[in-house]
Amino acid sequence: MEGRARIAIEAVHPQIDCGRFAVQRVTGDEMVVQADIFSDGHDEVVAVLLYRRQGDEIWQETQMQRLENDRWQGSFRLGDPGFYEYSLLGWVDHFRTWQRDLQKRFEAGQDVSVDLKIGSSILAKAAKEANEEDAAKLRQAVEALDQEPQHEGAVALGLDPRLGDLVSTCCARGLATRYHKDLVVRVDRKKALFSSWYELFPRSLGGAEGRHGTLKDCVGILPDIAELGFDVLYLPPIHPIGSSKRKGKANRVKAEPGDPGSPWAIGSPEGGHKSIHPELGTLEDFETLVREAERYGIEIALDIAFQCSPDHPYLKEHPEWFVWRPDGTVQYAENPPKKYQDIVPFNFETPQWQELWEELKSIFFFWMDRGVRIFRVDNPHTKPFPMWEWIIAQAREKDPDVIFLAEAFTRQKIMYRLAKLGFSQSYSYFAWRNSKRELTDYLTELTQSDAKEFMRPNFWPNTPDILTEYLQYGGRAAFMIRVTLAATLSSNFGIYGPAYELCVPTAEAPESEEYKDAEKYEIRPWDRNGADNIRELIVKLNRIRREHAALQETCNVQFLESDSDSVLFFVKTAKKQGGSLLVTVNLDPFRVRNVKLRLPLGLLGVLPGQSYLLHDLLGGERSIWQGEWASVILDPQIGPACIFRLSTWLRKESDFDYYF
Repeated sequence: MEGRARIAIEAVHPQIDCGRFAVQRVTGDEMVVQADIFSDGHDEVVAVLLYRRQGDEIWQETQMQRLENDRWQGSFRLGDPGFYEYSLLGWVDHFRTWQRDLQKRFEAGQDVSVDLKIGSSILAKAAKEANEEDAAKLRQAVEALDQEPQHEGAVALGLDPRLGDLVSTCCARGLATRYHKDLVVRVDRKKALFSSWYELFPRSLGGAEGRHGTLKDCVGILPDIAELGFDVLYLPPIHPIGSSKRKGKANRVKAEPGDPGSPWAIGSPEGGHKSIHPELGTLEDFETLVREAERYGIEIALDIAFQCSPDHPYLKEHPEWFVWRPDGTVQYAENPPKKYQDIVPFNFETPQWQELWEELKSIFFFWMDRGVRIFRVDNPHTKPFPMWEWIIAQAREKDPDVIFLAEAFTRQKIMYRLAKLGFSQSYSYFAWRNSKRELTDYLTELTQSDAKEFMRPNFWPNTPDILTEYLQYGGRAAFMIRVTLAATLSSNFGIYGPAYELCVPTAEAPESEEYKDAEKYEIRPWDRNGADNIRELIVKLNRIRREHAALQETCNVQFLESDSDSVLFFVKTAKKQGGSLLVTVNLDPFRVRNVKLRLPLGLLGVLPGQSYLLHDLLGGERSIWQGEWASVILDPQIGPACIFRLSTWLRKESDFDYYF
């Protein structure tokens, strides 16, 4: 320990669990770091933020600025995807302390002869420590300071801020304090922050006659997905499906002839996680799909489910990876009282766990080699945390562009842990947050707490497993409301279609969230343009999201005042002047609301007494207002929401041409 080092560095932010996990950002972000940095006594303190791409030898640095109460802030721009390190360095700056005191004494009319000699000696000492170029500049300053006959001229020389910068840069750091830990920020590509997902079952694309759909049919539907405005097409498992213990329609224990089974019952004699269901097509067909999707600006996301059907080749090749019961049968999956007889879980406590991990990692690598860069991981919370940390790190080393979405509907701390371990996006509780208070509290938690540093929520109003009561009983208006909330509150959102855009509300049974005639267990042809669909709204929402940067972030939400508990009102702020958007949504799918909204005019750049134009990007209407209160009518059957862009236009005399 160097007892003469006097700087304390505390409360560094951001960091996750004392630096155990990486903070997450995306390419192009400004990485802002704050810390408490101070010293004993009254000397001047200088602090810099150190940063580098992980693996680089040389650290870059940027000057930190003092805020208040010994709080300092610095920032640096993040580059390509990968890992970056950052730390802090602080020191007592004796020359700047001397400059500060010299100015005070001189302005007070005191004799500063001795002070000037002290400054000259500090510079002379610094010259001995500096490199040749800087030392020459410092010796020149010493000579000029000693030869200046007038105190006023000498003081001006001594107070030159460039001189202070030179000393501080080259030779003032001998007793500097370095923060005890190098912290890490993980940088993802921008799609990790902003994406629109569409989920469908390829096997249901065979047409009205019920033919088994194929990957070639997926290619044929790409123009439609692009027209809807989605940039991620997510496919449930596309692998061979086991026949042993196969589930029938509506999750019946016994399958009837012709029942296709659940895609999540992975594996048959035709292959496992690295094979494609024969009726879907071939690996060549899949690679064609990936290439064709790219032409439309769409990426293919694959479901990765680490589980097997009883027919998976793994059970014969690696029986040691599974739990076997005393009667010689394999242990199938259970979540009492639910039983999943068609699914066999891995035994992650097997003594051969390293071989198991390597094989599971190779599944991701197999599909990455075929162009996949986005994975939706099924139930990661039922697999070991250390495995995910290792696999995701290995995958990112192979390609930093890879994105992982965690499908984990579980306890909050477990969801948070998965995000910290490296999942780029996370499913959320959004589907069950319906009231104004529930939505406000939940979004505040996600965007204002430390969770914003490591968890990116992806809002899904429905999934093949989730048809909420709100959607079951709220009618078409409920579907419009929930997709608008998902698309505007979160920069990442998705829907399971075409059930969603067709507003399918029918559950398997009362108090159930399972769809009736669920696609998980049967091929279900759809009329994608069926009556009462909400395709037009979805197209508009995705277009507005693409065109307005304010909707391409999640943590920029601020909730605003309205006079109704049934109306949510918020602003999504933008860095660009005039780019912020105001969103108001009627949460009641049954009743028209005539609501008053209080606009944050100062935040939006509106001067007192200035009129402004509100343009509803959804409905198209424009209206001129003045003052902080505006009134709107939200009819859930016609237009339950408005997305306002506010603009001001003040004409000046110079705008008019008086001469013709």
